[in-house]
Amino acid sequence: MAGGRRRGGSGRRGGPRQHPGNREPTPSPASLSPAVTMAQQNAGTAPKTGRPKKPVEEPVVRGPDVDSLGFQAMDRNVPGLSHVILQKLNMKSYEDYKSAMDGRKSGSDFGIRTYFDMFQKMEDTFKFCAECKKLPDALPDPKSLRRCKRCQNVYYCGVACQRANWPLHKKFCKKLKLVALDRLVEWLVFTGDIPFPTETWTKPAQDVEGWEDWFSMQGQLEEKLGAILAGRYMTLLWANAGKPRPEDGELRESVRRLVTDFHSRPLTIGLGLRLFGINPLAKALTVHVVGASHVETLNSRLTDYDELTRMFPGHRGMEVVMVGVDVVDGPIMRPPLATPAPQGRVYLSSYKGLYHDFWESHVETKLAARPDLVVGFHPGFHACPDLLAGWLPTLLLLRDYRLPVLFTVYSEQELKSSLQILVELETHIMGYATNPFASLRPEQVYSSPNKAPVYCSSYYITLLGPVTLAVPGAEELEDGDGWQGGEPSAAGAAGSIAPGLG
Repeated sequence: MAGGRRRGGSGRRGGPRQHPGNREPTPSPASLSPAVTMAQQNAGTAPKTGRPKKPVEEPVVRGPDVDSLGFQAMDRNVPGLSHVILQKLNMKSYEDYKSAMDGRKSGSDFGIRTYFDMFQKMEDTFKFCAECKKLPDALPDPKSLRRCKRCQNVYYCGVACQRANWPLHKKFCKKLKLVALDRLVEWLVFTGDIPFPTETWTKPAQDVEGWEDWFSMQGQLEEKLGAILAGRYMTLLWANAGKPRPEDGELRESVRRLVTDFHSRPLTIGLGLRLFGINPLAKALTVHVVGASHVETLNSRLTDYDELTRMFPGHRGMEVVMVGVDVVDGPIMRPPLATPAPQGRVYLSSYKGLYHDFWESHVETKLAARPDLVVGFHPGFHACPDLLAGWLPTLLLLRDYRLPVLFTVYSEQELKSSLQILVELETHIMGYATNPFASLRPEQVYSSPNKAPVYCSSYYITLLGPVTLAVPGAEELEDGDGWQGGEPSAAGAAGSIAPGLG
């Protein structure tokens, strides 16, 4: 129940969570934790038993299934781990899991009866020896696994494995402690305690350079954090989590990290508008989130992107359309607008299908507005040839229609790989840099935790049209810290790009 509000052409999200130096699609709590699947039903309540064509409700064609690839990758690292996850979810197959993520499986199907049972099942999916990779059932005594006392995150089957693993684990132990804490506290996103109410920005958007500036504008911040710590659900969490309640200072920092994780997407959209010189005060705007999935839409609320209104007070109206084959049914599952969004409001809508199909059936037929900006959170087209093939029609559409595009990635390695592909596609790369509104919540590779954690939307790439054409208005792009406006060569994108990372 603690995982995720997270994480184009393929219709996939904010795609596979690729760890630096690892080809595994990193299963996030959002995609693979039993807790997040149960949260879809149980949040905030006690667990219970070319040519225009006619619009289509749900295209048959699907892109590569990244979650399925994630299950396979887990088993390569820890044989049998995917089976454990399905077992804890009271599921027989991956198809059952997909049904749950699509909202076709009720919460009572998960076999959860109490909060303690829910949190215990979630913790059980992390129980394997970090050194020898054995699961409890593969040990003479399944209860012999012991958790690292420092990080409360990784497990060992005995002293010998712990000692052998320590030279590696000690590099990440402190950070993995934060990962384990945030994984539990994230439940409060589903109960509605996080994020706390925010206020209209007291500084112009261009003067807010990052999270420190953002938090400085939040009135009575300590009182808001204190109310969350004293709330009913925080108390329920630590009464049932099977771990001692941390100090209030640690919990406050965890809540702050999760607040940045929640608001990272709308603020990154706002950054994209600013970078391209798109003024929300001049006209109503439409933003397409391409490759959206349950990471962006699970348990979503109509108010999730209202921080854009506080970022741009007095704006003329904004519509944010989630487009992807794995968009989850819910309040935002409503048709895109054919007319401008209501003034002063952020209107969320969605389309379940491939982006190039959506373009043909809705944008070309005027059933939906042409986007002023297209954003892809962790598209993941760099991860494997199948995913790139799935994304290719959308990447070419975005290029040939010369749409302003912003993609985010997790790591410098993802940035290099993505840039190389975009250069080979002859896409005009306007710039790339560290994202001042990246999530501050560390994320681990599910089945291989002893790696440096990554952060959602750590870097961004901006694109506009094909490289062979001059781009009118490009000189209007705003400069920012780390902004790299040069056109990288394929060799440069694949090799040394450090000067462009700010």
